[in-house]
Amino acid sequence: MSQKKQIEEYMKQVEAFVEEAKRSTGFPLVPDQKTGAALWFDQRSLTLRYTISVERIRRFFEGLAEGRLLATRCRKCGAVYFPPQADCPRCRASDMEWVELGKEGELLTYTVIYTKPSSFAHYPDYAVGVARFPPGVNVLAWIRESDPRKLRVGMKVRWEVVKREPENYLTYELVPAEEEAEEVQGEEARG
Repeated sequence: MSQKKQIEEYMKQVEAFVEEAKRSTGFPLVPDQKTGAALWFDQRSLTLRYTISVERIRRFFEGLAEGRLLATRCRKCGAVYFPPQADCPRCRASDMEWVELGKEGELLTYTVIYTKPSSFAHYPDYAVGVARFPPGVNVLAWIRESDPRKLRVGMKVRWEVVKREPENYLTYELVPAEEEAEEVQGEEARG
């Protein structure tokens, strides 16, 4: 068997293993064969496909599975990081603690993606934004809003853990907080 065929066969086995991992955990995380450390198996086909160790920030993914969005805070200098960092870039300490982000934040900026990379071509146009959440960190995420004309810088948003389809893994999105208020008002009017 040629080396190319061996690699193709190996990748089929890995992909089957990843699909099983997603079914059981909700994430495309696989263990490193040598160390057992958690590795993220990228779900989009690009020219380059990779796995990257996330062992030292594994708690972030566990938090998502629990419906929590976690950042890290340096115990030495107090800097807070999102996405989480295993080491503090500011003071270079490795003594980090996990902190949960507040549920509601403020939209700082956003853009609508009309021209998408090929790995996102199956999605309709979508908005991506940056929002600031307590304890003062900025979060970049997709915004769940079908009409981007309703988005406003300064509006209240909340984060929500969702399963991204068709990739079938957990992630988080920003949701306008007004949407929740409208849903509650609608339920009260019906009730």
